[in-house]
Amino acid sequence: MIFTVRVTAGQESLVADMLKKKLEVENPGVTAILVVPDFKGYILVEGETEESVKRAIIDVPHIKTKGLVVGEVKISELSSLLEAHPLMEAITEGAKVRIVTGTFKGEIGRVIRVNNAKEEVTIELVNAAVRVPVTIKAENIRLER
Repeated sequence: MIFTVRVTAGQESLVADMLKKKLEVENPGVTAILVVPDFKGYILVEGETEESVKRAIIDVPHIKTKGLVVGEVKISELSSLLEAHPLMEAITEGAKVRIVTGTFKGEIGRVIRVNNAKEEVTIELVNAAVRVPVTIKAENIRLER
């Protein structure tokens, strides 16, 4: 059975690592821990019973007071979160993107050219004083909604 655990937003990977270390010492019946990037503030924990998941999350930092969300999660409800979306197909000219790594980390830009063969995009920074095109790998950007 899969259960949702509420954690501090932005600390999902840290909580999953601490939970994994705790489970290496004592395993109360938890079989998997899943961190979904688009599911901020929550991690998914698979366990034999709800009680085994409750025992596993006790005393783990960054788990909210009422950490376990009531009810089991069905696999069909997770299918949209677990599907792989090809990044290059989603990027179009004119799309707003945020740079996630490198010199311009955190900057917002507009896509002016997409090179599918090299998986690169050329963007123009929105807040820059001088509009200079910057070419970066597609894996270093995230689409803004």
